[in-house]
Amino acid sequence: MFESNEISSEILRRRDMRDVLTFTIDPADAKDFDDAISFQMVKSPNDEINDKMVNDQMVNYQIGVHIADVSFYVKPGTPVDDEAYKRGTSVYLVDQVRPMLPEELCNDKCSLRPGEDKLCMSVVFQMDSDARVLKYKICRTVIRSDFRLDYDQAQALIDPKHGNDTDSAQNRGGSGRSDPGLSEAIQTLNALAIKLRAERIANGALTIEQDETRFKLDDKGHPTEIYFEHPNESHHLIEEFMLLANRTVAKSVGSGRPFVYRVHDLPDGEKLDNIKKFQKRMGARVSPQTIDLLTIRAQAKAVYSTYNIGHYGLAFSHYTHFTSPIRRYPDLMVHRLVEKYILTGKKASISREELEMMCEHCSACEQEAAQAERDSIKLFQALWLADHIGEIFTGHISGVTEFGLFVQLDENRCEGLIHISQIGFPGETWQYDEQNYRLVCAENHIAHTLGDEVRVKVVRADINRAQIDFEFA
Repeated sequence: MFESNEISSEILRRRDMRDVLTFTIDPADAKDFDDAISFQMVKSPNDEINDKMVNDQMVNYQIGVHIADVSFYVKPGTPVDDEAYKRGTSVYLVDQVRPMLPEELCNDKCSLRPGEDKLCMSVVFQMDSDARVLKYKICRTVIRSDFRLDYDQAQALIDPKHGNDTDSAQNRGGSGRSDPGLSEAIQTLNALAIKLRAERIANGALTIEQDETRFKLDDKGHPTEIYFEHPNESHHLIEEFMLLANRTVAKSVGSGRPFVYRVHDLPDGEKLDNIKKFQKRMGARVSPQTIDLLTIRAQAKAVYSTYNIGHYGLAFSHYTHFTSPIRRYPDLMVHRLVEKYILTGKKASISREELEMMCEHCSACEQEAAQAERDSIKLFQALWLADHIGEIFTGHISGVTEFGLFVQLDENRCEGLIHISQIGFPGETWQYDEQNYRLVCAENHIAHTLGDEVRVKVVRADINRAQIDFEFA
C-alpha cells in the first residue's frame, strides 16, 4: 500500500481545500464515506460585496462535490483492481456488506472521515442563488471533512421540527457540537437543491420514490422489527448535487472519445399505453401507488454503455456515474478517463470495444447484486413472518399472474402469493386478464384487480426458498 511520504507529496500537488467548511451526509450505519460537500460564499464577479449586499443575497456560492480518489490507490492491472472489476460493485445485504474493495481502502484510506486529510477528485461549482452554474472546475483536491452527519441530523438542521440530533455529529475538533456555519450552509444548499430538483421535474424527469425496507436484528441476527426509510429533504440535497456532478462530468468529456455513460432507454410504449387505458377505465378506484408501480415495471433498465443515448428517467442528455468509486467499479473507470481527458489531456489507452465489454460486465454485476439484495430482503421478511403464522393482515394486490395473486402487506411490506388454487370456491374457473391486471371468475365474473385492498392470513413462510404464502381471510 502507499507510504505516508508518498501521500504527503501528492497532497502538495493538489488544490488544497482543507480550510473550507466540508461535511458528509450518509446513513447512520455507513462506514465508507465516498462523497463530501464543501460550502463557502464568494463575491459576485466584478462586484465589491459589503455586508448589506451579502444580506441582500448579492453573493455567489462555491460548492465542492468531493469524491474519494480511489484511482490514486487502485491502479489498473493490480490484484486489487482485478478483484474489484470481478465484483463490479459492493453488495448490501440485510445483515452484511460484501465490499468491492478491501476494508483497509473502503473504510479507512479512501473513506472521507472527519478530521483526516483525504485525496479527492472534485467538481467545484460557482452557483448563484437561482441554482445556476456560473462556472465549474474538475480537479484533484485534498480535503478535511469537518462533520460526519447522518440524514436525520442533516434534516434537523433543515427543519428544526424534525428533531435535533446534531449534537452527536462527529466533527474534527472533537467537541461534538454543531457549528452555526454548518446550519447556514445546509439550509442554503437545501434551497439550491429544491431549485435543481424543480428544474429536472420541469424537464420531464421521473420522480417516483420508494421507501427503503430496513430490519432490526437481535443478537442472533433474527429480525425483530421491519421499518422503512422514506427520502426526505436531506436525501434530496445529496441526490441533487451528486446528479449535478455526474451530469457535469459527462458533459465535460464531450463526444468522440470512448467514455462510460449511464444510460436509460425509453420505456415500453405498449405497456405505457396499457397503463393509461387501465387508469382511464378504473378512474378513482386505482390508487396513485398502483400507477407508480406499473410505471416502474414499464421502465427499461439503466445500464452502462459507451453509446450515449441519454438518461430518460433523469431527463439528462449526458449522464455518468462519478460519485461512488468506493462501491461501483464504473465510477473508478470514469475517474481514470477524467484523469486522462480533462486533467492531463492524454488519449485513452483503451479502445471503445474494450470499454464497452467492461460496461456490459459491470451492468451484469449490478443486476446480480440488485437481485441478491432483493433476495436478502425476501429472506428476512420470511424469517419475520415465520413468527406470525396464522395471523391476519391487511394488504393490497401488488401483482397478478395466471397462477395467482401477489399481495403486499400494508404494515410491513412483506409480499406473498395467494395461489390460484386457493382463490374462490371449488369448481370455479379463474381467468387471467392481462390487459386489465386482474383475475376474473368465469362463472360469476367476480374479479381481483391490481391495487385492490384485501385481508389475508399467513399460512406458510418457507425460509429455504424465501417464499411466503397467504390465503384470503
